Amino acid sequence: MRVFNGLDEFTAAVGEQLGTSDWHTVTQEQVNTFADATGDHQWIHVDVEKAKQGPFGAPIAHGFLTLSVLPLLSAGTYRVDGLKMGINYGLNKVRFPQPVKVGSKIRGVAELAEVTDVPGGKQVVTRWTIEIDGEAKPACVAEWVTRLIA
Repeated sequence: MRVFNGLDEFTAAVGEQLGTSDWHTVTQEQVNTFADATGDHQWIHVDVEKAKQGPFGAPIAHGFLTLSVLPLLSAGTYRVDGLKMGINYGLNKVRFPQPVKVGSKIRGVAELAEVTDVPGGKQVVTRWTIEIDGEAKPACVAEWVTRLIA
């Protein structure tokens, strides 16, 4: 865990890698819960037996599930002390180059791409690469935009 003592110290790290998260195993239970929450029950995600015969040889996580674990991955990667709050502001570029098979381990690598001033704090663009253990291509590459309020 990389810890920054305030926004000035954090801003000075633009262009640097912020860290790498621990591995997280994607489970079928997690995929099923996500399917229930979003209404996306496509067989490649939730029908284990049919998915084994499908194009990926196993059920796969939803791309949006992979994206939605960014808060989990970032929580153990870096922290900025002295903030009142952080707000999810959105995403810029998002791609899913490689599907995540259920049972795979994923982790996030964060790079601080950009910091700009906004009223009360900073707007931050963090470039995330979500890697899959044993795979050459990442599961997801995304620019996550947050606002950090001091």
